Amino acid sequence: MNDLLFQSYQLGDITLENRAVMAPMTRRRADLPQLTANEMIALHYVQRVSTGLLITEGSQISPEGYGYTGSPGCYSPEQVEGWKKITRAVHEHGGKIFIQLWHVGPFSHPTLQPGGLLPLSASPVKPGGEVLTPEGHKPYETSREMTQDEIYKTIVDFGKAAKNAMEAGFDGVEIHGAHGYLIDQFIMDATNHRKDEFGGTVEKRAKFLFLVIEEILRNIPSTRVGLRLSPKSARPEMRDSDPEKTFGYIIGRLNDYHLAYLHLSEFPSPEERLLHPDRSVVPFFRKIYQSTMISCGAHTFESASQMLARNEADLIAFGKPLIANPDLIHRFKNGFPLTEPDKSTFYHGGSKGYVDYPVYSGL
Repeated sequence: MNDLLFQSYQLGDITLENRAVMAPMTRRRADLPQLTANEMIALHYVQRVSTGLLITEGSQISPEGYGYTGSPGCYSPEQVEGWKKITRAVHEHGGKIFIQLWHVGPFSHPTLQPGGLLPLSASPVKPGGEVLTPEGHKPYETSREMTQDEIYKTIVDFGKAAKNAMEAGFDGVEIHGAHGYLIDQFIMDATNHRKDEFGGTVEKRAKFLFLVIEEILRNIPSTRVGLRLSPKSARPEMRDSDPEKTFGYIIGRLNDYHLAYLHLSEFPSPEERLLHPDRSVVPFFRKIYQSTMISCGAHTFESASQMLARNEADLIAFGKPLIANPDLIHRFKNGFPLTEPDKSTFYHGGSKGYVDYPVYSGL
């Protein structure tokens, strides 16, 4: 087939077998208490290795960045050793894999934080909903505003985690700057009310992100660094009042850094993707960004093909379809039906709903 999705793509000095990307998905299967990746996680990624680029679940850069019970870290020697199992297995099967580095910011709880302190954020904010703690589900609490010392320590933590990731054998790292987590908290004017050099104007609210990028680039080449943003927020109470201006400024500046890619996450329905493609934010920012663009969010094979044919993106990320269809690319190529994922197994449990989805047998 000649569909662009199945064509190889040159991502810097890395050749991807096709233009499909496995979106980062927090599956929470790490070994407790050290939060290390394990053999089951390795199998999960190997099963999906026919995808051009694999991006791991979010991996916290520090103990303070932890908020999702069972998510693996990338700050301790034990965690680096755990990740080596994953990169070794993926590379033995010919795959390419980036790790997503994140700090959850306010989406944590004192029972998950060092010293029982309140979670960190740009400004005090109380997320809606509950968080799973060692004592069961609890409502989120109001986060505390980071001091400047904590800000600069966190920037250094991002750089150390990126260095650890390369030691673990990853092909690159993706900075998680989306979905209301710490970096996004600084970017959005609804969550950043600081009066210092990190708050106020768009330039000041974006400063934290660019310092993180620059710190990471002190440790690894820019061609091995990607960034994920979500100009259309996933959380109604956490958004920016002028995303075109805010993210337009950020994305315009990104051109100076020559990163591996920009990964835009959005949340349309599959129907909107096909019937109302103009509602996507990707084409708007495509005109600003000069390098590789990844589009993610409710893509079908048809919408992915449409966006690639219009040159609105270079790569397409798939999330839920890859959970239940480890052979998703094979199914797309042959028009085979897709298995629907079991949502009850998305974030908890062992092998069920994680490594037990079969490849298509045709029976």
